[in-house]
Amino acid sequence: MTTIPARLARTAQISANPAQARQRVIQLYRDWYRGAPEMVSLYAIPVSVQYFRQCIRRKFEENRYVTDQRVVDVLLLKGRQEYQETINLWKQTDHVMGILLETQSRPPRSFLQKFYEGRDEDAVLPAATGAIQ
Repeated sequence: MTTIPARLARTAQISANPAQARQRVIQLYRDWYRGAPEMVSLYAIPVSVQYFRQCIRRKFEENRYVTDQRVVDVLLLKGRQEYQETINLWKQTDHVMGILLETQSRPPRSFLQKFYEGRDEDAVLPAATGAIQ
């Protein structure tokens, strides 16, 4: 499939109210959901389309309770940009595999706890390795 970059291009928008922001989030989610089979085949990712869709849903669920409208607009802008870059095949396979990786969630540690451990693992996070769980 040939890519036409302009077909997905959208201007940056500011939501007028929370209802409009919600509609834009739902539209972005639908675009990602509908584009999942194409992404899996384009990048030859060794996972099922259902698993890829679950990972997309998890990414959206991470920001479910964001209420600040400006933050929602920025997240929408970044999500739309990621979608366009992914569909237009402007990414490497490892970048797309990063969507599949779960975020590392650890309990918050104080400065002294980090100091006693002797290392700061939060400062250096590994890149997407392509490992599938």
